[in-house]
Amino acid sequence: MLATTYRRPYRVSARHVPDPVIEHPLDAVVRVLRSCICGSDLHLYHGLVPDTRVGSIFGHEFVGEVVDVGSEVRNLKVGDRVLVPFNIFCGTCYFCQRELYSNCHNVNPEATAVGGIYGYSHTTGGYDGGQAEYVRVPFADIGPTVIPPWMHIEDAVLLTDVLPTGYQAAEMGDIKENDTVVIFGAGPIGIIAARCAWLMGAGRVIVVDQVDYRLDFVRRYAQCETVDFRSVGDMAIHIKKMTEGRGADVCIDAVGCEADGSIMQRVTGVTMKLQAGAATVLHWAINSVRKGGNVSIVGVYGPTFNAVPIGNALNKGLTLRMNQASVKRHLPRLIEHIQEGRLDPRAIITHRVPLEEVSDAYEMFSGKKDQCIKTVLIPPGAASVEPTTAASTANTEVSP
Repeated sequence: MLATTYRRPYRVSARHVPDPVIEHPLDAVVRVLRSCICGSDLHLYHGLVPDTRVGSIFGHEFVGEVVDVGSEVRNLKVGDRVLVPFNIFCGTCYFCQRELYSNCHNVNPEATAVGGIYGYSHTTGGYDGGQAEYVRVPFADIGPTVIPPWMHIEDAVLLTDVLPTGYQAAEMGDIKENDTVVIFGAGPIGIIAARCAWLMGAGRVIVVDQVDYRLDFVRRYAQCETVDFRSVGDMAIHIKKMTEGRGADVCIDAVGCEADGSIMQRVTGVTMKLQAGAATVLHWAINSVRKGGNVSIVGVYGPTFNAVPIGNALNKGLTLRMNQASVKRHLPRLIEHIQEGRLDPRAIITHRVPLEEVSDAYEMFSGKKDQCIKTVLIPPGAASVEPTTAASTANTEVSP
């Protein structure tokens, strides 16, 4: 089969590799119909994630059709179209029982924090990813969800990560009615988080970025205010001036370890790797939120040291919440939001690229070229798959 394989930093290629097979009675094999390139994949692409091995197959956002199942799989059958959460989880351990699926205790025995993730290095279990023609899906009775017959396949693929992560970013902020929410990052996650903040009662939503076309896009998609941080001296002072001197009620970090905005942080965290990524946005969020406010973190950082102003968080009485999204927990509500027209995730897709051209697609996304927001990859033979069935045409306006 054809798959996206890692060669070295800033180099991936579509290469032929062996097809996956059933390795355990609870496995399924899925023929991929659509997959995505995630902003988190760029951390792999840029060589910032430990133990990313040459030949690794990338991709943790994918949907497809079941072509084989293990002998103990009961909830899926051959021919089912499924969306597969990026988390791999057992469904029975202490953490899964509490719906902390991203922290499953049984799927990544080499780690004490994160669970298993498709196509995201051996630090998350070494599982092959879905930027391929086929993928092996462990615990197939637990993770995959059959795609509703009315749902557009491109909405379904964004339910595997982007929409649940943006939604959980807003949820962890514990947004109250009329709160001011500041979101750092106008990539796909930040864009979705801005849209979801309105659903949770926000009275004002502000998105911070430096890329003009992304700021334009989020203004249109999420009906929010924007700040270009290139024009800002001190971010905390700027946000306080926008909020009557108090600061935002909620700040969301939707950027993570490759943030721009501080030369020192970039040099120490990205170039020299003296800390686990540039902590610029963590500083901005902690210092820009009001006393007693909430900071939500979904931007990806490494497992080692970061220089974070924890004393400021303590003295301000902040609540900090963070995690990888537990996708399965959010699916029922998010499917309802899509069906009722309150969310239209596929509207953030700007590029649809054949899997054979994945190298160019990564270069485009990494370089922020051609006004790229979100890229969908289409494997050979899947281009003719009908992207819609009876997809809803409901009004997609969001009511605050």
